[in-house]
Amino acid sequence: MTELLDPTVEAAKQPIGYVDRPHSLAGKRVGLIENTKFNSDKLLLRIGEVLKAEYGVAETRMFRKHNSSVPAHDEIVQEVRKTCDVIVAGVGD
Repeated sequence: MTELLDPTVEAAKQPIGYVDRPHSLAGKRVGLIENTKFNSDKLLLRIGEVLKAEYGVAETRMFRKHNSSVPAHDEIVQEVRKTCDVIVAGVGD
């Protein structure tokens, strides 16, 4: 007799908590987190310029992850919490 085993399991469900979006970006400090892929830094710098010119963002600050396949490291997370009101994460290529 052959026994068939199903190696799959149901994916664990975990609720995601979202932070409320600000009503306006005027006067906000925006963190730009780039993932080291080609042109991600240029894309985010341009986004930062648009946010300042068109939405009144007070300042932007660029952060760079170690590489694209990992989450932002703790130093970035801690600095962002202290110095930024809003975050934009970017992907290059």
